Amino acid sequence: MNLFPKTVEDRDCEVPQAVRDLVQQGAVFYVNSSAGKDSQAMLHFVLRHVPREQVVIIHAVLPEVEWDGVLEHLEATAMGLPILTCRSRRTLLQMIEQRGMFPSPSQRQCTSDLKRGPIERTIRQAGRKLIVNCMGMRAEESSSRAKLEAFKFNERNSKNGRQWYDWLPIHAWEVEEVFGLIKAVGQEPHWAYSKGMSRLSCCFCIMSSKADLTTAAKLNPVLYRRYVELERQTGQVMLMPSKKHGRLTLEQVTGVLAA
Repeated sequence: MNLFPKTVEDRDCEVPQAVRDLVQQGAVFYVNSSAGKDSQAMLHFVLRHVPREQVVIIHAVLPEVEWDGVLEHLEATAMGLPILTCRSRRTLLQMIEQRGMFPSPSQRQCTSDLKRGPIERTIRQAGRKLIVNCMGMRAEESSSRAKLEAFKFNERNSKNGRQWYDWLPIHAWEVEEVFGLIKAVGQEPHWAYSKGMSRLSCCFCIMSSKADLTTAAKLNPVLYRRYVELERQTGQVMLMPSKKHGRLTLEQVTGVLAA
């Protein structure tokens, strides 16, 4: 944590000049939102620099595995901005059943197939020619996210006269800044945070901490049982084995027995 935490005005000064230029050029800013804390704070920060008419919220629906009230929370905090929703042709649980294994940190089909793919496809189908795709990843979350470029030209999606840029508006932010901005604009984060969750996204994520998995197991017993059954069915475990504890099932990790 910084000795002297930065204010949102300090963060305003860190917005790249290229982003300011794209605003003036009329680019459409698509704000990826899971309805989690980072997405919520990112939206408000983007709106400090981009006119409302140039901002669109986009959400990848995750049937069965999302937290209750995600869409309702997203709509309640969108302040009337347009919301696009999209989804993959198959669900995460179907993917696990068909592949006979869970996603892993090195092969995160859950992200590429269920989130990034549908979102990028939906943006392309909108037909805009100047695009800024805004995502809420923060460096504080992991070493891999710390290595991400906060702003870059996306060559893969820049085709057929389309210019596409990726921007991580809150990449350098600390978690206290995230919650602070949400409070400052008079909103509350999704209810799951008040129950002890540190992240939202899927109820049970391969990147989740033991504490988050335990909390999620207690709050979502029916879905938790589905994951435990999938471990037994596939013969695999959801979490990667660790050097300290080796291979553990969800029940061993959380201490919660599936009813």
